[in-house]
Amino acid sequence: MPNCPDWATALLNGFSQVLLQRHPPCGLCCLLAILIGAPQLLGGALLGAASGLLTAQRRGYLRAHRQAGLYSYNGVLIGLLFSHWLPLTLTLPLLIIAASGLSTLLLARWLKYTTRPTCLPAYTTPFVLAGWALAGAIQPLPDAVQPFGLADVLTGLGQIFVIASPVAGAMIALGLYLADRRAARWALLGSAAGLAFAWLQGEPPLPGVYGFNPALAALAFSAQPGRAVLAIILALLLQPGFASLPLPSLTAPFILACWLVRAGSRMMHSEVALHSRR
Repeated sequence: MPNCPDWATALLNGFSQVLLQRHPPCGLCCLLAILIGAPQLLGGALLGAASGLLTAQRRGYLRAHRQAGLYSYNGVLIGLLFSHWLPLTLTLPLLIIAASGLSTLLLARWLKYTTRPTCLPAYTTPFVLAGWALAGAIQPLPDAVQPFGLADVLTGLGQIFVIASPVAGAMIALGLYLADRRAARWALLGSAAGLAFAWLQGEPPLPGVYGFNPALAALAFSAQPGRAVLAIILALLLQPGFASLPLPSLTAPFILACWLVRAGSRMMHSEVALHSRR
């Protein structure tokens, strides 16, 4: 974005990196989606993003990684989730700051030891670990049950940011469209697949909660259609298993689906290389 300070670019990229994009206008659309769909969560999201970024600056981590938003996106999700689950007290911002800072430390270690292209990315693992730690200490409120509808395809995108709002989802879709039209189409397809899968399984109609993991899985491989379809299918199949656990699944199905696709591709390449040498 023109004339945008470095810190603002890093924060906006942090919001867009939740969608696996590096695109400040997309990040701005995500910010507006939170403001429209859940304004009470915006402060937590900004605090989490800033805490992750400031921790990275304090530790002297690579500026390129900071500017790309890599040390902010887990903080964004942590701030959103903690603000969604916990009441607004003096403890809430302290928890967001601490968890977001720890997510930066964890991601930095991950990036240090996974430098090869064949290594598994962290994705939102620090966020999931922080969410599970919090869920183990409290009892999160269940999401409201609503009728199924086509608007749930957009709500599935909103649920990536813990927002059950089709309007917020539409704003997120717009941000994706500005960043990468192909990625936007795959994200909508993944969310629609989640809605269809839930309907076929006769699952209770929770707004958009079955769409955000396959949408994220599709985004991770939007440039590779075959892998994107496989990632969507795996994310769908993994969701019931994670739902049976005593902890909320959050984005764990997305992470595991993407790891399985990457690991499977690596094994196939290894076998092809082995046969070519014979």
